[in-house]
Amino acid sequence: MRVVCVWRRESDYGRTVEEWITEFERRTGREIESLDPDTKDGESFCLAYDVVEYPTILALGDDGAVLASWRGQMLPLFDEVSYWV
Repeated sequence: MRVVCVWRRESDYGRTVEEWITEFERRTGREIESLDPDTKDGESFCLAYDVVEYPTILALGDDGAVLASWRGQMLPLFDEVSYWV
């Protein structure tokens, strides 16, 4: 499984998301993949998974299926996400 966070660093919520990811990785010892929707890879990912709101966190299965998702500035609890990592 893989967890991906799609967000823009230079935005109103950028610092909040960056701190959330850093704290999540510190507490759990697991990494979350970050994608910028303005890059080529980020844009194709957003099109494939219909991501239109930022930040968006997706838990993806080995086959690429979306198992869980969180959208918007209300970030999930670490426990909710760590289950999928």
